[in-house]
Amino acid sequence: MRGKRSKQYRKLMQSYGMTFGFREPYQVLVDAQMIQDASRFKMDLVGMLERVLHGKIKPMITQCSIRHLYTLPVPQTEKDPLILLAKSMERRRCNHHNLDEPLSTLECLSNVVDPKKSATNRNRYVVASQEEEVRRFCRSVRGVPLVYVKRSVMILEPMAERTVGVKEGIEREKFRTGLRAKPGKRKREPEGEDEDELARERLEHEEAELVDGEDKENGEKTMKKKRSRGPKGPNPLSIKKAKKEKPRTEGAPKETALPALADGETTDRRDNEMTVIERAADGVEPFMGKRKRRRKHKSGQLDELRHVIAEHNELSVAT
Repeated sequence: MRGKRSKQYRKLMQSYGMTFGFREPYQVLVDAQMIQDASRFKMDLVGMLERVLHGKIKPMITQCSIRHLYTLPVPQTEKDPLILLAKSMERRRCNHHNLDEPLSTLECLSNVVDPKKSATNRNRYVVASQEEEVRRFCRSVRGVPLVYVKRSVMILEPMAERTVGVKEGIEREKFRTGLRAKPGKRKREPEGEDEDELARERLEHEEAELVDGEDKENGEKTMKKKRSRGPKGPNPLSIKKAKKEKPRTEGAPKETALPALADGETTDRRDNEMTVIERAADGVEPFMGKRKRRRKHKSGQLDELRHVIAEHNELSVAT
């Protein structure tokens, strides 16, 4: 199946689920002609139906359709696989087994899909039929998905006009009343009540729940206080953190590091300097700091410099 068509089928089944309450596993009514064509095209009927409907299915067949397979004018070797496939499906009782001759597919399926002639698909059947008359009848019933096979391709028909009208009417009703229907478990519908009456009761119940919910929300809003919104401060992550200073007692001298020893210097000199620093801290002697060493030139270099200067003076006098 192509991706575009598969996407359309998925959206179509979602619309059936939201509007008419279809859910998995889908109940699929299969007729005798559909079984024959699937066998002729060598198709996996159940697997193809699950791929087209995008969900698990429960294949069902009526008693009249099984009797049609028994009366096929084909050899027994071709008939047995069809009957075996039909028996693997769930049998839907149509209460026509007492008749001498089975009813036609149209009469049988019309009694199963719409037994009360109310033009509603109360049991939410998906009809898989190859007969055009059956599909024409099902288009007049609201909410009936139709599946058929054409040239070994299984096709899901788009919604009929009557079904589309019901869908648009429900959407307009929801838009007008402001309802937001929440999906939940579907209750079993008592027999003998019409679908329109049940829909009307369900709509009134949802309106009452909506009014109660709005009153409750209004009460909660009045109890809550409004938050005061003032000027916002700077971003704390963009502020430079202040440096923490160590606490220091008044009058305490600053700690001084020990002077490093030079090459070849003994510890006596450093000890003498430390005594001077300690005496300065006690206030006995002012601390002048470490004396700067003067650079001394070597004696040989000074003599050579004097000789060069003397020669320069003699040359200047001679000239």
